[in-house]
Order: sequence, then structure tokens, then C-alpha cells
Amino acid sequence: MTKTLFPVFLDIYGKKAVVIGGGKVAERKISDLLGCNAQVVVVSPQATPVIAEWADRGRISWLPKEFEDGDLQGACMAFLATDNESVNRHVVDICREQGVMVNAVDDPANCDFYVPAVLRRQSLTLAVSTGGKSPLFARRLKEELSEVITEAYGDFVELLGEQRTIVQNEIADIRDRKKMYEALVYSDILDLLKVGEKEKARERIKQCMSCLRD
Repeated sequence: MTKTLFPVFLDIYGKKAVVIGGGKVAERKISDLLGCNAQVVVVSPQATPVIAEWADRGRISWLPKEFEDGDLQGACMAFLATDNESVNRHVVDICREQGVMVNAVDDPANCDFYVPAVLRRQSLTLAVSTGGKSPLFARRLKEELSEVITEAYGDFVELLGEQRTIVQNEIADIRDRKKMYEALVYSDILDLLKVGEKEKARERIKQCMSCLRD
């Protein structure tokens, strides 16, 4: 039976994420985790200069030693970024025993989750995954999407977020709220943002809000 993945965006702010390995692959994983404000713990006898610098600056915790089972205590996820198969198998087994989600780099069979190719436009996040079958193709699709989903889309999401707060505070009826959201989402505001007309976009929002309040 083919596995069907459950797509989800996780809030790992302040949560412990363990990275086993200290090379360039580990460095990339750590960078992604730091971008999500995770509490990163790196376990590796050696580390790249960048990882060492992050540790010196207090951005991460680096344990310069071989992995021990207790290193996973309190972790929400773990990344395996070593080329030692016996270590990798052991860590996967411990993760499964302790209920810690694990991602073994370049080893799809030992992954509880896969890291997608991610395109970010402020609060807007698009993720592309091939279920570990071709990360390179996922990256190519992300690059193609980046040409279509410009920064204007991120600006639009931020404006919608501002209006959502106003709508929730001022409009009690859920049906009226939905009408307001639809009017904003399907308006020409995004088109204005695409051509750099931010002030006109804000004026258009005011018009939409005013018309629907009347």
C-alpha cells in the first residue's frame, strides 16, 4: 500500500529539536530550525565553523560528544545528519521508543516526516514535497513557483491579517464575517500590490470594508 503523507505546518517555537551530526547537512537543518525559533541541540564530536559560531553566540547548544540516548529527552523531533549507519539505526530505534519524530537525511525508509522545499513570502508559506522520492525536483518546483508567487502575495497576506483582526473585533455574525473575507480575497487588491500600488491597495481595502459595513 502506498503511503499518503499528512501535510501539516508545525509550531516549534521554543521546542527542543536535536540534530545529530555537525557537517554541512546538519548546518542546513539547523539554519531551518533557527528560522522557526526552535531550541536546537546539536550532538556531534566535531562541527563546522558556522555551527561552532552559533554555539558560541548562544543561538544553539552544542554537545561535542557521541550521541547518548538521554540526549533526546524532551525533544519534539530529531534530525540524523551523519554518515554512520550504525549510529543512525540506533538513533532511529531510540526515537521510535521515545515517541520522537525523526528525519534521517537521505534515508526515506527511516523518516517519520520529510522536509519540503519551502517558499516563504512573509507569513505566506508554500511547501513542496515528493515524499522523499526526489528532493531535487521539489526544489525545482519551488524555484518555478517563486517566479509566480512574488513578494506581493506576502504583502497581501499581511494586509488580510490586519483586516481579519478588525473584522473579528467589529463583526459578531459569522456569516457577515465570511462575506467580508470573501470580498477582500476576491477583490483587485492583490493586482494593485503586484504593480507596486500599496497605497491604492489600502484605499481599496477601506472601500471594501466600508461598503460591507453599510
